[in-house]
Amino acid sequence: MEIVCPHCQAINRVPEQRLTEHPKCGKCSQPLFTGEPKELGGQDFDRYVSRNGLPVVVDFWANWCGPCKMMAPAFRQAAGELTGRVLFAKVETEQQTTLAARYGIRSIPTMVLFRDGQETARMSGALDAAGIKRWLASHGV
Repeated sequence: MEIVCPHCQAINRVPEQRLTEHPKCGKCSQPLFTGEPKELGGQDFDRYVSRNGLPVVVDFWANWCGPCKMMAPAFRQAAGELTGRVLFAKVETEQQTTLAARYGIRSIPTMVLFRDGQETARMSGALDAAGIKRWLASHGV
């Protein structure tokens, strides 16, 4: 399975059975799974979303958004609990207006689930960690 390094963007091949063994990047030696959401921008978004073999859930948010700030710790908690099964990323819509427009983000927070670079599910509104995990489970993650 291909995993994009969250630190250097190198593409690593990791056998599925070794995903839970804390794999490290072959290029920069940093952990491939940090248990934290990865901040994405225009430069690294496409590579991270389309080249990862694991599903990627992206939280589109804004710094001024109260519900976004309330959901951030729950999103981080879910990322830590689902390490090695799904990757979590964040896109700040005020800084990444092109990405927000490209995905038609009309309300925030909005979570978008990607598999192989394709959007497979979307959810608008703040959820707690259990709600995020239920939503992902309802989509086979």
